[in-house]
Amino acid sequence: MTTIAFCVLAFQTMLGGFDNLWHHELHARLPQRSSARYELRLHSLREAIYGVLYLAFAWIQLQGIWAIAVAALLLAEMLITVADFLEEDRSRKLPPFERALHTVLTVSYGLLLGLLAPMLWQAAHMPTEIVFTYHGLWSWFCTAAALGVSIWSVRNAVAVWQMGKAVQPHSVRSIPQAIGTSTVLVTGATGFVGTALVRQLQHEGRRVIVLSRDPLQARAQFGNGLWAVDRLTDIPSETRIDAVVHLAGASILGGRWTRQRRQKLLASRIHITRDLLALMARMHRAPEVLISASAIGYYGTRHGAARIDESAAADPGRFQSDLCVAIEGEALRAEALGTRVVCVRPGIVLGDSGGALAPQALAARWGLASFLGTGNQPMPWIHLDDLIGLIRHAMTEPLMHGALNAVAPAMTTQADFARALAAAYGKSVWLRVPAWALRGALGELSELLLCGQNAAPLHALASGYAFAYPTLERALSQLTRTRSASTPVPSVPVEV
Repeated sequence: MTTIAFCVLAFQTMLGGFDNLWHHELHARLPQRSSARYELRLHSLREAIYGVLYLAFAWIQLQGIWAIAVAALLLAEMLITVADFLEEDRSRKLPPFERALHTVLTVSYGLLLGLLAPMLWQAAHMPTEIVFTYHGLWSWFCTAAALGVSIWSVRNAVAVWQMGKAVQPHSVRSIPQAIGTSTVLVTGATGFVGTALVRQLQHEGRRVIVLSRDPLQARAQFGNGLWAVDRLTDIPSETRIDAVVHLAGASILGGRWTRQRRQKLLASRIHITRDLLALMARMHRAPEVLISASAIGYYGTRHGAARIDESAAADPGRFQSDLCVAIEGEALRAEALGTRVVCVRPGIVLGDSGGALAPQALAARWGLASFLGTGNQPMPWIHLDDLIGLIRHAMTEPLMHGALNAVAPAMTTQADFARALAAAYGKSVWLRVPAWALRGALGELSELLLCGQNAAPLHALASGYAFAYPTLERALSQLTRTRSASTPVPSVPVEV
């Protein structure tokens, strides 16, 4: 290969790597989306082809049948890329920058083919033999690229395999349906909690409407039987909606709580709530219930380790508390329309398909579980199945209204949680992250890690809800599936 061909290949490599990392991993989060299984399969195959091509370009002088084989691989890559473009147009809405990047990649690939075609044609007429060659730094660059793209290919193949093993309907217990085969509008439906909720509602035979910035992605994820809209104004006033579940909002853990970040966190929740209220106000029949997701951070840090229930006061001046108060205050305006309002306050949600558990479980497997600060701070948690169960319970229980602590009855500390999770993988905890380091790195956001709330699910228990996973032992046993007699998960006493 000529130096010009290597330069074009390097440009294609770096641009393609950026596209994978920035768009596929960080923004679209394809490996975490079951609807992206086919697209990931295409990516894995294409990356495997690139791995072979990089090694060939690095060390082999292509002659005879080897030149023909490389040409065949380049043609196969073209066909896979076309299929990938078609799948992307079908399954998700690409942002303008990603479309522009794909155009540049297509032009670059065409230029590369134009440079390689005469060389391959000439090499195909030479005697077939394996002749090792060395191109200096280019050989090592291509070797590194081959290693990186091959690892990516294997990772995507593993993700496809794991998606194939996943159970489709979520394993939430059946609850009698007080409002029958109803229509439910869900915001934040493609998120961690929203995905589980929508799949369960579909499994129950309910009609589901979802508000999504990308209706194509939502339909690809949940099937064509779903009604997906990107504007609530597209829903006609005569539509009957029995329940609204509002889960949308920017991630609270998306970065330090700067002034700009605080405004985004508030606006991403309040604006959609106001749009929901506008929809409900113009409907011929207002929904029976609005379930709005707040957070256990409503109580702030003022209560320390004291056991508290839904009657406990907020913590004015503390951002996490002020944010929740604003969210709930806006949602409660729906009561003026005759709609019952339930403000769900979840703790840390533990599930095997994402959420807070995944990075902590990975650290625990590697023996890197750690205590945060003293580790004595309360850690309010709930299993994903129970959070979905409580939302459905709130939908079907007509006497339930107001605040609802979505936390497990068995309270634990951060240190006990770290020990239990590490023990589930046969490890112990030996690391400690100082409180000052977290405060310095995260600012006020560190309160989520260092200052928990010892909250009790009083309203849930009083209304008759029976937790499927009331203790940390039972929850981690189900989620990790690695418990054995030699490495038991420590029990945590139930406090009510």
